Amino acid sequence: MASETDILVIDDEDVVLEAVRHICTAEGLSVETARDGAAALRAIGARRFRLVLCDIMMPEMDGFEVLAEVQRRTSETPVIISTGYSTVENAVRSLYAGAIDFVPKPFTADELLSTLKRGLRYRELVSLRSVRTGPPGGAPMFTVPCPPKYYRLGYMSWTTLDTDGTALIGVSHAFARTVDQISSLDFVEEQEDIVQGLQCAHIQTAEGLTHAILSPLSGRVIARNPDLSADPHMMEKDPYFAGWLYRIIPSNPEYELSHLTPCGSDTI
Repeated sequence: MASETDILVIDDEDVVLEAVRHICTAEGLSVETARDGAAALRAIGARRFRLVLCDIMMPEMDGFEVLAEVQRRTSETPVIISTGYSTVENAVRSLYAGAIDFVPKPFTADELLSTLKRGLRYRELVSLRSVRTGPPGGAPMFTVPCPPKYYRLGYMSWTTLDTDGTALIGVSHAFARTVDQISSLDFVEEQEDIVQGLQCAHIQTAEGLTHAILSPLSGRVIARNPDLSADPHMMEKDPYFAGWLYRIIPSNPEYELSHLTPCGSDTI
């Protein structure tokens, strides 16, 4: 079998394909490109890729159809959705459908690299499943499962409602594990509003990359976790309890929870 290529980029704009190729090759990453979904699926059928970066708006087969077909063919190849139509709905739908990340266009080289490096790290961690001894379909051994009564936005963030009507939100264990060398965490201020599917915090790393966290719910921030400022690694050590990010007053929880994945029998 041919050697594994790092990234397959699917986009109908040549300028985007060339920009991604230039950024990736400068980092020593191997790249193959496809201008539509049919060409991409032929490539996937012929060789292995560690990661797929796919546009949404393409002729004949859109990015969501490509995502579904990649998932049907291979459970270990993560897909990142990228689009110039960067609406909240597209971000939430992408993550709910199984994409591991969403990057709006136009993006900077740093924004793209931080997303791709998380995706490649995720692929490495998922490969650990090939050596697990648990039953088929069990939780990957590299993650702490998201608890029951929690909901998650893709593999990125989680939320749980409290009895007082407030909600806690935080970063999933899988996401935290894909970010290497965490140096600091940038919060929004208390009393600010955050929006489901939009950036609500940023992780800074020792290598100079910034990793954006997308919020699982909309609402007003009423408290930030002071312990995370002193020890941002708490997001990985105890992601679903002591490692919470914000307490918020959710603005439309019943509607927004319907666009999240319930945890419990979770595999992320």
